[in-house]
Amino acid sequence: MPGYYELKTSGSQFMWNLKSANHETILTSERYTTKDGARNGIESCKTNSALDTRYERKTSAAGQPYFVLRGANYEVIGTSESYSSTWARDNGIATCKATGPTAATADRT
Repeated sequence: MPGYYELKTSGSQFMWNLKSANHETILTSERYTTKDGARNGIESCKTNSALDTRYERKTSAAGQPYFVLRGANYEVIGTSESYSSTWARDNGIATCKATGPTAATADRT
């Protein structure tokens, strides 16, 4: 199975994860009050994930690399998990760029 967006509930809200082909989470969205809001977030990820300029490469206070995907308006679309190295983070970005634009959505709501 190729990578996919997993749309799901989080309490009374909605969110999504972009998953790789091996079902690992690449990117996690914010929480949305409506399902349509979460779907719009997926569409924004599809539009922006192929563009390297939309990625902000960061390091946590604990020294772990991670990344943030931002839209054209600089709003956060999604945040990655923490990685063990900058190489692993950059590989996560490459996977997001390859998977994000065309991934199907698995609706688990």
